[in-house]
Amino acid sequence: MRAFKLAFALVFLLAAPQTQAAGVRFIDIPASPTGPAMTGAVWYPCAASPQDINISDRNIGDRTLAGAKDCPLISDKLPLVVISHGRTGWFGGHHDTAAAMADSGFVVAAISHPGDNASDRSRVDSLSVLVERPADIKRLIDFMLDAWPDASHIDAQRIGLYGFSMGGYTGLVVIGGNPDLRKGLARCERSSFRTCEQLENNELPGEAPTHDPRVKAAVIVDPARGFLFPADSLKAVIIPVQLWSSDPLLGADHLSGCCAAGINERLPSKPDYHLAANAKHLSFLALCSRRRRAPIPEFAPTRRASIAVPSTSSSTPT
Repeated sequence: MRAFKLAFALVFLLAAPQTQAAGVRFIDIPASPTGPAMTGAVWYPCAASPQDINISDRNIGDRTLAGAKDCPLISDKLPLVVISHGRTGWFGGHHDTAAAMADSGFVVAAISHPGDNASDRSRVDSLSVLVERPADIKRLIDFMLDAWPDASHIDAQRIGLYGFSMGGYTGLVVIGGNPDLRKGLARCERSSFRTCEQLENNELPGEAPTHDPRVKAAVIVDPARGFLFPADSLKAVIIPVQLWSSDPLLGADHLSGCCAAGINERLPSKPDYHLAANAKHLSFLALCSRRRRAPIPEFAPTRRASIAVPSTSSSTPT
């Protein structure tokens, strides 16, 4: 599959240290009045050699990540990227992208969204998750800037977001989008989407969507539920956005290429738009290992659109 480049354009480009492997630390964000407990991981620049890290104790099954566990972080004033995974995903679903960004001088943090992850599907597609997902990301940023042990190494003025699928929806809300959550949406008439059922029953969100102006740039990949964002609901999205679409010609999964093109047309500022030819929706996920591939072949991509993170020493977006 053709390789493509992913860049946090305009705001993240700075001199970065040379590293051998991404450091990896697991995080536990405690429950608070603003939300339930969350688990996740942080990738960051490190000068140690990579190893396989077993994460069977993180309530997500027998999985491994490559990196240097708890390696000392090197360098200061590092930009932060937060990752929002797709529907029923988990915090390590884009671990290769996270590691590549860490090798290029970023701190990268990801959590599993409560109620909509691989281990807990209790509220998948519910109205509450659509409102709470963006709040999860705000809580993650709060944690990284205030409670993470190496918070002092982060440049709070350079924060970006990477969102895939439902994480793309999440990212659009975080950066200013206001989803149209009301009864009578045209696309809901023929949708089995659980949120549509709730809206048609006159249920309303329990709280307003959460925006976070600390996020200065975003990469949005195959955003799901694009019909919830008419043009006027995106008028407050003014930061740089890089938008990726899988190939609509490979849309037998009813996802590929589904929503990015419409979002591209409706964003008030023209995003940096890319079509990943020959890529399906799941091509943006990290590859499954051979050991994990056999039980779930339909959800375990064995080829992907590879992601090359640019050197942060450049002054020009790629």
